Amino acid sequence: MKKRKIGLFPKVVCAIIVGSLLGLVAPEFLVRLFKTFNGIFAQLLKFIVPLLVLGLVSPSIMRLGKGAGKILVTVVGLSYLSTVCAGFFAFGCASWLLPHYLSVGEISPTSAQAAEVLPYVSLKIPPVCDILTALCLSFMIGVGAIFTGGTAMRKAFDEFGDIVKLTIERVIIPLLPWYICTMMCEMSFRGQLAIVVGSGVKVILTGVCLSIVYLVLQYVVAGIVAGKNPLRCLWKIVPAYLTGFSICSSSAVIPVTLECTQKMGVNKEIADFTVPLCGTVHMCGSTIKLVTTSVAVMFMSGMDIHFALIANFVLLQAISAVAAPGVMGGVLMASVGLLESVLGFSAEQSALMMTIYLALDGYGPACNVSGDAAITLIVDRLFGRKNNNAL
Repeated sequence: MKKRKIGLFPKVVCAIIVGSLLGLVAPEFLVRLFKTFNGIFAQLLKFIVPLLVLGLVSPSIMRLGKGAGKILVTVVGLSYLSTVCAGFFAFGCASWLLPHYLSVGEISPTSAQAAEVLPYVSLKIPPVCDILTALCLSFMIGVGAIFTGGTAMRKAFDEFGDIVKLTIERVIIPLLPWYICTMMCEMSFRGQLAIVVGSGVKVILTGVCLSIVYLVLQYVVAGIVAGKNPLRCLWKIVPAYLTGFSICSSSAVIPVTLECTQKMGVNKEIADFTVPLCGTVHMCGSTIKLVTTSVAVMFMSGMDIHFALIANFVLLQAISAVAAPGVMGGVLMASVGLLESVLGFSAEQSALMMTIYLALDGYGPACNVSGDAAITLIVDRLFGRKNNNAL
């Protein structure tokens, strides 16, 4: 009898339920122990993401040859355009929808403050470099190997990429349910889950619906450009969407997104280059989530919401999101400075923002990774060789 393996998504659902219930009854020492594991694992994720970019993007550039520069500019341009459009789409929809079922002062910002749970040990694992540095270094190494014809370099980075993939598959992904369980346990222990019940749920469901609608629009456009059936492409990307929803990290889902994208008939060299790159520069789902939640907090706090203010925030956030560490709530953490400097959030409003944002972090990365495949379809149509596996 073969043992049935439980999929990652059911494990994460169980982790969320167990963590939320455990936080209601767990003693403080146990929550601090969980916090210790949570902090170490988050550092490990931050450490692995730049290596993932180096290990996947560099070999892809080498395989693409001398046309990689044009593809790089195209991918980055499409990713930034998609992220900015997602922000404006979220602002337009959220500013119209939210006033129908939210009211000023419905949630008090001070209610988001809670006593911090400190870990027993705080371990720092500095990454070798940040994500932007990893992208630049990948491009330099990849293009340099093309012009120098360095076969040894190609072999070395192919093997390095295999090592990184193995680390993700054997270490990162198996530990992710425990990471999410400890995160939910801490939130439950601090009483922050109760805050999102009611108005917070309305904000979250609004963001989920907007991200799905935007995802459908992306695939309609990509399908028209690439000559593919959008519905079939959407169906093939479902495993990546569910994985991103459960893992809460765009970068960690790259291997799954690659597999789903290739099933759409995309050229393997194009997919191996575009998907890892989009995993770090394309944050459309996280931007929808961030803008929707920001508009909700501003509305409930009685702040004036101007298009020019949000436009400035969206344009800057689309750049700062590239520096997101690739862990749960990474885009939010990379944008906290903009919330305060551009939107004028107070410390209490930022705390409320974080509480609602992190309550269901998965739908943002899920939209991110699914949108990566849509961009890959367009890039494959522009630069890829003819593929007989058309949908």
